Amino acid sequence: MKMIPCIIKSKGLKIIKILIIEDDPELALILTNYLTKFDMEVVNAEDPYIGLSLLTQHAFDLIILDLTLPGMDGLEVIPKIREVASIPIIISSARDDITDKVIGMERGADDYMPKPYDPRELVTRIKTILRRTNPPEEKAQKPVNLFVADQKAHTITFKEELLELTAAEYDVLLMLIQHKNGSVSREQLLYESEHIDDESSIKNIDVIISRIRQKIAKIDPEHVYIKPIRGVGYLLTDRV
Repeated sequence: MKMIPCIIKSKGLKIIKILIIEDDPELALILTNYLTKFDMEVVNAEDPYIGLSLLTQHAFDLIILDLTLPGMDGLEVIPKIREVASIPIIISSARDDITDKVIGMERGADDYMPKPYDPRELVTRIKTILRRTNPPEEKAQKPVNLFVADQKAHTITFKEELLELTAAEYDVLLMLIQHKNGSVSREQLLYESEHIDDESSIKNIDVIISRIRQKIAKIDPEHVYIKPIRGVGYLLTDRV
């Protein structure tokens, strides 16, 4: 068994880990030397039993499997691989019998390359199979703030649309934004607002909240963003 790691990795690229089960050491070395030029780390097992053992000890992305192997035919190795791993298998064999190809594919191989072949084609096959079986992850979208307050201008936008708010409504919604996803008591909303009289009734807060909801609903009528917290007050959320 030989392990020849990829020495140079292109910045930002993921190393592809390949297991070659091939009893021809000369061919295995040729393939290894070529594949390592393409951000691939290669482990070669000349014996199929060693190859199966390696599968249980390491995480590989793909297997290149010869059919004519000592101790066990490659076609018998395929179902044993499938018992422990679901990674792609490329059969690499000098046997050109169509029956071998059919049986190999039926037992779980993903591709069949008759020897001799150009290593460049092998690289293309590897990348194509991995692209098909491991589609690139979508880039995580940057969280968007639905509510944006401009305290200098005393304005608040919702989904990039300006909300037409009274001074009291602005104070209440700004406080909810500052405590987003956390509850704010009616008393806090009442006494910390600059534009609500301290002698106003707590119920006035409910009226103001109702008006703010109505203005938000004109932009998005399907979701409720200001939610009541029983016995406490209100909570602003953008988790709909």
